[in-house]
Amino acid sequence: MIFKMKRLLPVIALFFISFTIQAQNSQKARNLLDEVSAKVKSYDNIAIDFKYSLTNPKENLNQESKGNVIMQGNKYVLNFMGVTKIYDGKKIYNIVPEDEEISISKFDENEEDAVTPSKMLTFFNHGFKYSWDILQNVRGRKIQYVKLVPTSSKDERKEIYLGIDVQTKHIYNLMEIGKNGSKTTITVNSFKTNQPLSKNQFTFAESKYPNYYINKLD
Repeated sequence: MIFKMKRLLPVIALFFISFTIQAQNSQKARNLLDEVSAKVKSYDNIAIDFKYSLTNPKENLNQESKGNVIMQGNKYVLNFMGVTKIYDGKKIYNIVPEDEEISISKFDENEEDAVTPSKMLTFFNHGFKYSWDILQNVRGRKIQYVKLVPTSSKDERKEIYLGIDVQTKHIYNLMEIGKNGSKTTITVNSFKTNQPLSKNQFTFAESKYPNYYINKLD
C-alpha cells in the first residue's frame, strides 16, 4: 500500500502542477484580451483596412477579398465584397451598386446575437475558454496568439486564434476554424484611430442614389 502511494504521489503532484500552469496561462490570456478591449474603447473612432480569406478543402472552396470599415461607437460604414453597409445608430442601409438596390432595416444592437464591426473587436469577452498560445515575429512585430474555444456546443466554430500586437495591443488577425473544416482568416492591413470624420460620415443620403430601387424592410 505504501509502495502504491509512493508511485501515485508524483502523478498527483504532476496533475496539480499542470492544472496550476493551465490556470495561469488562461488568466494571462484573459488579461491580454482585457487590455485589447480597453484599448478599443479608448478611441473616438477606428478605421481599418483588412483582408479576408475563406478556405474549405472538403468543398474545394478558396475565397479572398478585401474590405474597410470606419467605426465610431456602434455606428459604422463597412465596404466589403462590393456592398456598402451603413449603420447610423438606428437603421442599417445595405447598398448594392451591382444591382442598384438599397435595403433599409431597423437594427437592435443590444440583441444578444446582433453582430456589428465594433463587436467583432470585443466578441471574445463572453462565451469562450482562453489559453495562451504561440508568439510569432511578423515583419518585426511581435504577435501573441490567444486560443479561444467556444463554451456552447451549438457554436459552429471549433476554435479561434486571435493574434494581438504585443506593443500596440491591437488585433493583428483572427483565424476561425469551423467544425466543418472551414478556415476563415481576417488580417488587419491598416489600423488607424481618431481620424477626422465628416459630421455626415454615418448618414445615409438617398439623393446620392437617384436610380436605385429602395426596399424598406421594416
